[in-house]
Amino acid sequence: MSRFIQLHLLTSYPPSCVNRDDLGRPKTAVFGNCQRLRISSQSLKRAWRTSDVFVKALKDHIGTRTRRLGTKVFEDLKKNGIDEKQALVWASMIAAQFGAPKIEKEKPSASLEISQLAHISREELKAVDDLVTRLLAEKRPPKEEELNLIRRTESTVDIAMFGRMMAKRGALKAADFHDVDLPERDHHSEDGAVQVAHALTVHKVQVEDDYFTAVDDLNKAEEERGSGHLGEMAFGAGLFYLNITINCELLLENLGNDRKLANTALSALLEAAATISPTGKQNSFGSHTYASFILAEKGDGQPRNLSVAFLKPISGEDVLDRAIQSLTEVRDGFEKVYGETVTDSQILDAIHRKGSLKALKAFVAVD
Repeated sequence: MSRFIQLHLLTSYPPSCVNRDDLGRPKTAVFGNCQRLRISSQSLKRAWRTSDVFVKALKDHIGTRTRRLGTKVFEDLKKNGIDEKQALVWASMIAAQFGAPKIEKEKPSASLEISQLAHISREELKAVDDLVTRLLAEKRPPKEEELNLIRRTESTVDIAMFGRMMAKRGALKAADFHDVDLPERDHHSEDGAVQVAHALTVHKVQVEDDYFTAVDDLNKAEEERGSGHLGEMAFGAGLFYLNITINCELLLENLGNDRKLANTALSALLEAAATISPTGKQNSFGSHTYASFILAEKGDGQPRNLSVAFLKPISGEDVLDRAIQSLTEVRDGFEKVYGETVTDSQILDAIHRKGSLKALKAFVAVD
């Protein structure tokens, strides 16, 4: 089994704004001393893991992101007869296993919320439900050893792939939890097996502004002419390069060495990366698109992003062909001067009708 799988994708987006900055404009980056459009890795990963592709293939192996686990536990305890004060403490103890509680002394119930979004596996949600059922039956608070057994992620694919970060919680003051001490606990982050770069256009771009109007259907222009609304919307278009690196050994380890599940996950990831676009402004631009070119590589050598192929922006009329040529030349150059870090490779080229998604899925499967 090769240690690493690397995917290099070229995907063309028509006018769109799939990933916006704080001003509502397409995200950009300066690369090769000129402006490029950018799609963040966070935007891409969210689009993939919430897509029909992932849900259909991995519906029983996808986690939940939330800050409100403690609130759910609190409501379950309270509606089943636990005193509100006790329910607050018990729920806070359980929620704190997934991150630092958000504590406001003037509002003790705030301790039910986790300060950051926590990625919680299905197994962990079930473990929490089972613990709540046990506490209700025995009318007692959770024990430390029970809290220690909540954390489990062996078959949660999105955590295995993309990891999760959990903040360390220090010892909480008794006053914060109505005179109940909570033990100190370290929350160890879990390393994801999949690294996703930010996608960049292979050519320089200029963000444009669309000036638009909307007509009032009931305005017959008898007394007043003009539009019922006008506004501006920023957009951009371009051919994006995206690099994805998969540590197959770590993926298997994170999934408890379940090879069948790992291969299902790899297949879903490949298909999602090739066919799923972020959802930003899709109703306005309809910019769903498939990757035009994918280079998949296997090997044990140190992975390398091939974005240097586009450090000098691609120009001219045949941008895609030039991009494919530049990507291939840089890849071959790295292999020649550094030695062969890749043992096998395969391509999907939709424009020149080479390869297939089915064949690529078989290629990326772990032995």
